[in-house]
Amino acid sequence: MQKTTARPLAIGLIVLGALIRVTQALNFAPVGALSLFAGARLRGWRAYLLPLALMAITDPIVGGYSFATPFVYGSFLIMVWIGSKLRHTENPLWIGAGALAGSVQFFLITNFAAWLQMPRIYARSVAGLMHCYAMGIPFYGRTLASDLFYAGVLFGLHAWLSRTVVRSERVVVQTA
Repeated sequence: MQKTTARPLAIGLIVLGALIRVTQALNFAPVGALSLFAGARLRGWRAYLLPLALMAITDPIVGGYSFATPFVYGSFLIMVWIGSKLRHTENPLWIGAGALAGSVQFFLITNFAAWLQMPRIYARSVAGLMHCYAMGIPFYGRTLASDLFYAGVLFGLHAWLSRTVVRSERVVVQTA
């Protein structure tokens, strides 16, 4: 069993994701997948710090601050927690399910924030909230696609590189 907490390969992949976020286009960002990956491959506070640091550093570059920022950051912390449940697996179905769960909770939380932020557009009622969610559906497809795509890239690269280059980061699969 691995005792070291140093994870240079995982951290390097997260830095690569940060660079991609700065050049993102049309709601196709790697941050959700990076949060999932950080939870799965990093331990403790580092897993939670990396997505927050990524957002805090890149938000001024991409103009990401708004009323919803705490909701967005909180949602990424939930993604880290979801990722922590994938710590001992490389199973693509479990990773895909984690990415799906993460993108759904991101959609629900950030659109709730949009509903709170825009009382002139969305009525303060269940119907107004449902209208807000309906209006967010066209954006959700790209969020889901980016979470699935980048999760596949990050987890796939990590699996391959941990078998060929940085063997100390190999995932120890636990059986029940």
